[in-house]
Amino acid sequence: MAIVVKLDDLLHERRMTLTELAERVDITLANLSILKTGKARAIRFSTLEAICGALACQPGDLLEFRAEPEPAPIHVTRSEV
Repeated sequence: MAIVVKLDDLLHERRMTLTELAERVDITLANLSILKTGKARAIRFSTLEAICGALACQPGDLLEFRAEPEPAPIHVTRSEV
């Protein structure tokens, strides 16, 4: 996925555990873990707002877009056909 969640970096910078963040924003540890590991496919604005409030950050500090490289074209020679 081209969207990278930088929650782990922010927690480290703030010297905060995932458990502490979960308590502050009233989100389950399991859901925060899914977000932290990049397995989440969506995030509610209310959740994003709560996390940004607890970490004193902007959404752009938490989420980053990284374009995925395009696959190299496959060249087939006549002898391979």
